[in-house]
Amino acid sequence: MKAIDEEKGVLRWGGLAGILGGIIFILVFVVVIAFVGPEPAGPEGEIMRFPDIRVGRTVEDGLYLTVLILWVAHFLALYRALREANLAPALFGSVLGIVGLGVLAAGALPHVATAPISALYHAPGATPEDQAALVLVWQATEGIFDALFGVGLLLVPVGFVALGVAMLGTPIFGKRFGGVSVALGVVGVVAASVLLVDPLSPSAFVGVLALIVFHLVVGWKLYGLSRAPREFRT
Repeated sequence: MKAIDEEKGVLRWGGLAGILGGIIFILVFVVVIAFVGPEPAGPEGEIMRFPDIRVGRTVEDGLYLTVLILWVAHFLALYRALREANLAPALFGSVLGIVGLGVLAAGALPHVATAPISALYHAPGATPEDQAALVLVWQATEGIFDALFGVGLLLVPVGFVALGVAMLGTPIFGKRFGGVSVALGVVGVVAASVLLVDPLSPSAFVGVLALIVFHLVVGWKLYGLSRAPREFRT
């Protein structure tokens, strides 16, 4: 009985982590709209307005990192729920998902790197030549973070596809959740692939939306399994 309770506890906390992460990610968009605003047009725009939006960016990045941490717990719970019925895709999907989240987490706090550049740009003694050079440094720094985001956004939905395949062979998830997971994974992979080819493409939003929907839907399913009165078996 204790083992069953502990097993359900893993599913409960993992499911709640997936749901909470999805909700917080939606809150990230609210913070961006309310306190950060649209991206400026010119290459100097971001560094020029950074002091005015620094608090908003810091909150945005902190919430985003929190989301990624919560989703790691969700992937671990999914692995536990699926491993006995379909070990290979459950293992590969969870590992790929967690590795992808790790890559995203590596680029989750860009303000830590860009804040010193902004401080130098706005320093009283900065010359126009210094500022022009700092704009280039700013753009190069953001390029690194964008590359990490693109790779992470590609790896995580590949994990969705593998986990969806595992769900298809598991009665407690079945074809409905398995099919939705595979579909969201394919959408995410296509969106990330387009982003890697064309970094200016708006497909990143589609990829992020696929991540949010997956964790909300599957997280709710995991939480429901933890509350089922019958004994949980995969």
